[in-house]
Amino acid sequence: MKEENKKGQLSGKAALSLIVGSIIGAGLFMKPASMAAQLGSPLAMTITWLIAGFFTLCGALVIAELGVRVPTTGGLFVHFTNSYGPKTGFLYGWSAFSVINTASIAAVAFICATYLNSLLGVPDLLNPSWNSFTISIYPLGHLYPFRDFTVKLIAIIMVLLITWINSRSLQAGGIFQFFSTALNIFILLFLTILLFSSSKGTISNFYTPEMSATWNRGMAAWIPALTGAFFALDGWINIISMAGEVQSPARNIPRALILGVGICLFLYLVLNQAYLFVLPVDQMAIAKVVASDALSFAWGPKAGGLIAFLIVCCTLGCLNGNVMASARVTYAMGRDHVFPHWIGTLDQQRQVPVAALRLHGLWIILLIISGSFDMLVDMYVFVTWIAYGLAAVAVLRQSIGKGKEQPAYRAWGQPFITIIFICFCLFYLVATIYTDIVSFLSGEQPIIHAGVGLFLVLAGLPLYYYWKKKLPSSQTA
Repeated sequence: MKEENKKGQLSGKAALSLIVGSIIGAGLFMKPASMAAQLGSPLAMTITWLIAGFFTLCGALVIAELGVRVPTTGGLFVHFTNSYGPKTGFLYGWSAFSVINTASIAAVAFICATYLNSLLGVPDLLNPSWNSFTISIYPLGHLYPFRDFTVKLIAIIMVLLITWINSRSLQAGGIFQFFSTALNIFILLFLTILLFSSSKGTISNFYTPEMSATWNRGMAAWIPALTGAFFALDGWINIISMAGEVQSPARNIPRALILGVGICLFLYLVLNQAYLFVLPVDQMAIAKVVASDALSFAWGPKAGGLIAFLIVCCTLGCLNGNVMASARVTYAMGRDHVFPHWIGTLDQQRQVPVAALRLHGLWIILLIISGSFDMLVDMYVFVTWIAYGLAAVAVLRQSIGKGKEQPAYRAWGQPFITIIFICFCLFYLVATIYTDIVSFLSGEQPIIHAGVGLFLVLAGLPLYYYWKKKLPSSQTA
């Protein structure tokens, strides 16, 4: 392990930029609008961000123990295999490939493409009649592959571009990530200053209307909004997937997680208030590209166009950070011979998992074509928090195990912080399933998002038993 740590190519600053860049540039530029529609109260929006930030930070601090204990490329796939056995490890790796990593990248690509299309004004490439074409996946609902087809096509081009960049070398992706992260922070601060300096803003938007309607809707309002906030704050897990490539992981991983999540939460809270300063919550609820719409209202259409361009740059950094890290899990599965061996090979000249990167790119394109932005976000967050809960249980088992060597890093408040996080995960997952089914039955959404996510996860079981037969019995025990 010491040898692996010495060979780490990512410094502490690079690890921090990976976390911040993977988080910033995604949900903050789309989800506040849907959160405003769901909650209908600016105070409820702020509370939702704080709840999501608190439990995101708890999860990051707890799961950092796994990255420090076994700093290897492959992330939770490796940790779940060690903690729960090869079946659970495989199902996580399959979930990471089929939903967690790829659906998140597809959703970020949607955001980038939406803002880019608002700048370019590309006309619809298909006849509007194609929007009604459906694919039934009974009993879970229907897919509409040709809706928003122009945006989907732009998103596909973005994915192909970033995949090609990361196939060149790790340093190429890392350098791109460092500069894009710096740009992301600048954009958020610049946008916040512009919005708060507008004469059209008013502080009354921070507290009106009141929260009575939000309380009346109950979980049907809070859980979907919380899902949106979790999506906006997600991406920090990427550093666990690349722990084997981080220098001095016992020091750099926890430090990068605490600073990275803390920085992003602060920026998100401030920018969310800046949105509300110029856009009342009812206007924010109908905004298609909320950041651009807010600035257009505050300073005119030209300012909105400028920020839309900067946000495209910002989301490209987020897209790069996720593409860089996500393929490492699938690569580790091929390396350990639970996926086709060619996926677990490194390019001899570039020393990057080119095959895994290309496979991820193809699957992301399929998800973009088949899904909508909301479907991708909801099923991704649901499956992700199943994994986070299992990771926390693994940490708890290790922390209370007698005679086990303690890691170089332990989260503050152990084991209580881990227990609290596990309890929240259980509540959130059950509440998500309930609200998802209720929304589907009431006709508010065309598909049960959590159901699609679970279906894709369980589809990995036949593959597991197939690959189990191909492995020596010693590796499948």
